Amino acid sequence: MSSVDGVSLHPLAGTPERLLRVACPDGPETGLAEWLRTNRVFVEQTLYAHGAILFRGFAVEMPRGFREVAAAAADLMEYVYRSTPRSNVAAQVYTSTEYPADQFIPPHCEEAYQRDWPMKLIFGCEIAPESGGCTPLVDVVRVTEAIDAGVRDEFARRGVMYVRNYGRGADLPWPSVFQTSDREEVERFCAANAIEAEWLDDDVLRTRQVCQGMATHPVTGDRVWFNQAQLFHVSSLAADVREALVTLFDPDSLPRNAYFGDGAAIDEDVLVHVRNAFEAGTIAFPWQRGDVLILDNMLVAHAREPYRGPRRILTAMGDRYSALAARAA
Repeated sequence: MSSVDGVSLHPLAGTPERLLRVACPDGPETGLAEWLRTNRVFVEQTLYAHGAILFRGFAVEMPRGFREVAAAAADLMEYVYRSTPRSNVAAQVYTSTEYPADQFIPPHCEEAYQRDWPMKLIFGCEIAPESGGCTPLVDVVRVTEAIDAGVRDEFARRGVMYVRNYGRGADLPWPSVFQTSDREEVERFCAANAIEAEWLDDDVLRTRQVCQGMATHPVTGDRVWFNQAQLFHVSSLAADVREALVTLFDPDSLPRNAYFGDGAAIDEDVLVHVRNAFEAGTIAFPWQRGDVLILDNMLVAHAREPYRGPRRILTAMGDRYSALAARAA
C-alpha cells in the first residue's frame, strides 16, 4: 500500500498484480476533484502501470459532482458518431450504454471503431444495482498476447471496415449517431473523418469507414489489439436475432457489420478466437454508490454484466487521441 496526499492506493484483493489499483481517502477532508487536479501526473503514471484506478469512499455528489471529478481527470470530449444508445446527463457526461438489463455487453475499448478515440474513460456510480451489473475489466496487453500472432499481423496489415446502416428501425437513427438532424453537417463530419456516406431511400444513411486493427499506445509504446470487429460483425448477435436480420437484409444493408479493410469477409472462427482472448482473465467488482473508475482506454477494455434492480452508471470520455494526426505530426 502507498499513500499520496491523503489518498491510499492498494491492489484489489484477488486480482492480477498488474491490473487496477483502489484509491481511498485517508480522511473525510480529501476532495476527489481537487486531489485529481493536484495529482494528475501521478494518476496518469498509475494508469500507465496498472490501467485502471477505482476511487472509493470519496463524497462525490452524483451527477453534478461527477462532472467536476471527470473534468479534473481529463479534457472531456463530446460523444459523436455513437454506436450505442445513451442519454445526456450534463455537458460531456452521459449514461452508460442503455441496453436491456438482461444483456451482457462484451469487453471492448471505447470508440476503437473510429480513427480517433478517448485515452481516458471515467465512470461514476450514481445507483448501484441490486445484483450483477459489474463493469468487468480486461488487460488489453495480455489480450493482445493471447491472440494468435498471425491474426494480429493480418488485422494490422488489412485494418477493419465498419459498414453501418441507419434509419430502418433496427439500430440507432443517424440523427442520434451524429447528434444532428442536418444532412450537410453529417456529410461534413464524414468527410473530415474519412467516412464514406451514402444516402439511400426513406432517409436511410449508409456509412463505411476503414480503421486500424492494431494501435500503439502513445506513451507506453504497447502495441495492442484496438478495433471492434468482434462487436460489429454479424456473428456477435444472438442466433435468433442474426437469423431474423439476415432474412430481412442483404449483407451490406445489415444495421452494422465488419469486414477487413479491403472489403473481404472476416472468418467467424477468427472472431471466436478474439472473443475468447478478451473473456479470459476478466476481473470484476460490485459497484458502490459514489465509486469513480478511471481507465486508460487503450490498456484496459471494459464490459457490462446483466443486472437486477435500478442501475445508473455515469460516463465521461476525455483526452482525445488521433493516431493519424500523431503520424502526420
